[in-house]
Amino acid sequence: MSAGSLSRRRVPAVEDEYVIAEALEEALRQAGATVLGPVSSVDGALALLRSEAAPEAAILGVNLCGEMVYPVADCLIARGVPFVFATGYDQTVLPERYAAACRLEKPFAPPEILRARGRLLAGVAAPEPA
Repeated sequence: MSAGSLSRRRVPAVEDEYVIAEALEEALRQAGATVLGPVSSVDGALALLRSEAAPEAAILGVNLCGEMVYPVADCLIARGVPFVFATGYDQTVLPERYAAACRLEKPFAPPEILRARGRLLAGVAAPEPA
């Protein structure tokens, strides 16, 4: 994926594992994205979304310090923002309303992050609101 495809795109990184959050932030910055965060909690992510203009896409860890990220996913869906779940959970653990959401399985390498982001920015639809 070319760096230009993410140039100036606003992308929140929501992840509670420090090493993964750092790798995610670095990969997105190298691809030209404007990284929002990273943030490590549901409350932090929701505050970020309230305080910023809508991002073009997002990457969400599923379990943030024991709290599921679903309120953030629901907020993104309501705003029409596509996202990727970055998780070690398999698809069957995610609620049915997220069946259409992209999922990036941990552990992952930076090129996988960028491919997933590329699919979102290429027009892969966000899940429909429940």
